[in-house]
Amino acid sequence: MNSIKNIFQTKNSQVLSIYFTAGFPNLEDTKSVIQELEKAGVDFIEVGLPYSDPLADGPTIQNSSQKALQNGINLDIVFEQLMTIKNTNKTPLVLMGYLNQMLKYGEDKFCQKVVDCGIDTLILPDLPMVEYENHYKQLFEKYGIKNVFLITPQTTDDRIKKIDDFSESFIYMVASSSITGAKGEISQQQIDYFQRIKSMNLKSKLVIGFGISDSSTFSKACEYANGAIIGSAFINFIEENGVDKIGQFINKIRK
Repeated sequence: MNSIKNIFQTKNSQVLSIYFTAGFPNLEDTKSVIQELEKAGVDFIEVGLPYSDPLADGPTIQNSSQKALQNGINLDIVFEQLMTIKNTNKTPLVLMGYLNQMLKYGEDKFCQKVVDCGIDTLILPDLPMVEYENHYKQLFEKYGIKNVFLITPQTTDDRIKKIDDFSESFIYMVASSSITGAKGEISQQQIDYFQRIKSMNLKSKLVIGFGISDSSTFSKACEYANGAIIGSAFINFIEENGVDKIGQFINKIRK
């Protein structure tokens, strides 16, 4: 069974995922961040692949991606870092990157590296549905990889139902029609959107991201979904406080 789907077999609510950028704050921190997040008890970890043109990401994640690239990170190094913890890490990992990264690296080579690292779930925000249907669905099935689709407040019901049919891990609910980043409190407009999706009674599990930043927004998001992903707030925290304080951040979210 897919590692992320397996989580939802045993835990149906309050699922906490943390996003971080590989190679940030320092080149060799990838392994340490994952280890500290595992010790803190997060449910799954989203590892961001640094990219020079991250269209879906806000200033905080863009900045972390740029710093990681300046640190010398590249896909080969990320895969090498992930391989070093493959046999010890028990917290499922999801890779988040962009289609062009996979194309430049080589589709089959990329997928094989993902599997070699013990990862079976990808998030590619810029992967068009038609391309997935015509090519990538078959490619990912060849390697046993599950693709996570994103929906936004503007996604039509018909498209959401189609995504639901294709999803085998979870659906990533983008909390607002904007880039990533901490936004403060969840608005009524966002709640209306969450309620609309919840009322559709989809078969897939729902995880909310973009703008989830603290205990309050995490709890509110979990009223309408199975869990939530925190990214920018976490990246800001480790940049300001260091990797060794990660447990404090997670404890505050789960208080």
